[in-house]
Amino acid sequence: MFEFHNDRRRYFEMQILNTSKYVIPFIQEVFRITSGMKVLEIGAGEGGVLKSFTDIGCNGVAVELEAARVENAKKFMPEEIASGKIKFITSDIYNTTSEELGGPFDLIILKDVIEHIHDQAKLIKRMHHFIKPSGMIFFGFPPWYMPYGGHQQMALKKLSRIPWIHLLPMPLYKGALKTFKEDPSTVAMLAEIKETGISIERFERTVKETGWEVALKKHFLFNPIYEWKFNLKPRKQFGLITRIPFFRNFVTTCVYYLIKPVKD
Repeated sequence: MFEFHNDRRRYFEMQILNTSKYVIPFIQEVFRITSGMKVLEIGAGEGGVLKSFTDIGCNGVAVELEAARVENAKKFMPEEIASGKIKFITSDIYNTTSEELGGPFDLIILKDVIEHIHDQAKLIKRMHHFIKPSGMIFFGFPPWYMPYGGHQQMALKKLSRIPWIHLLPMPLYKGALKTFKEDPSTVAMLAEIKETGISIERFERTVKETGWEVALKKHFLFNPIYEWKFNLKPRKQFGLITRIPFFRNFVTTCVYYLIKPVKD
């Protein structure tokens, strides 16, 4: 596991910088973000992504399952939470409604979240209940087949440095994790990610099948957040590669998508 995975404050600050420098400008290529807009983030963690939106005048609502991460957020953003700029809900998005969250929303954010969700089509379809007719949803995620698409970098042992090992059949993958003496909780976490990992093709197909259309997309050879994680400048994927189905998943470390409801 890399050091920044354990340093939640550092990771929170990385998310703020990455969102301000890359995510927001990407969205604003086709969707103007204005002061007073309501932004919902699903799987918000400590809220670093959402803070970048409140810093430019938006009102944020964060839904997060892990109570410990919400407690961190209260330490990291006491003023934003006390003033009501950001409201945290410790819940499963399936167990709440748009009305309970204060929606509908102008913009919904899922950053490094969709690849952890079981039945992604169910969630993406449900988002119609949370968005304004003119609203959009941002997704950022690593395609499943990319070198570290299994999040094996979260492992504690040398296994974390091995690219594409997550593509082994499940029994062999679990066996490798146990051979490297990974903690049972880590084995369970990585096995679950293997079950939910999503490819570019499946994401685009699911978007279309659930009543949305792609408004904007960008594929990256080097994920923008690598600028802070590994001191690597982000690099957009080569145009030819982005047009080659399936193969592009293996060499694309991150994708950004902005989707909007299909008009009747």
